Amino acid sequence: MKKKYFLISFSSIVLFSITMCSQTKPFVPKDFKIPATLENQQLRIRMLTVNDVVKDYDAVMTSIDHLQKMFPVSNWPTKDLTFEQDLIDLGWHQKEFQMRSSFAYTVVSLDESEVLGCLYINPTTKGDYDARITMWIRTSMLDKGLDDILFNSVKEWIEKDWPFKKVAYPGREIAWEDWKSLN
Repeated sequence: MKKKYFLISFSSIVLFSITMCSQTKPFVPKDFKIPATLENQQLRIRMLTVNDVVKDYDAVMTSIDHLQKMFPVSNWPTKDLTFEQDLIDLGWHQKEFQMRSSFAYTVVSLDESEVLGCLYINPTTKGDYDARITMWIRTSMLDKGLDDILFNSVKEWIEKDWPFKKVAYPGREIAWEDWKSLN
């Protein structure tokens, strides 16, 4: 199992390196100041770091069925995701953020006692979109309406504070099957 995960991780690193080296333009302009946080009366969004692993792992593992339905084109997360694998994923996201190649944010309660979900802002070459944005809220918060609050807050934030011309929200405004078929 460890060998298999190592090979998957190593393959991901190689693929990421190839992708980063082949990008002709930066994801965001060099002088663009990356927004640090977004906060409203229900939640705070801030950069995801390895320091979030305990709360992030809990949010992911208690929401696996919901996440697998939300992201049907992905094999993440699996029920055998380990704490160590989650830590590696968070470290990877943190490094991508530092490199300005993609931006992963954690969604937390205002007192930071609980991870409520995540937000991912990624480059894309599909269609005429310049960013692909996905997000999720943990299962225990769905009946509180936080998924809609998160989506509406993020959409407004992206339009107001980010430099993108056309943003895709697969799984929300674009069906996953339609997204997969885009060139």
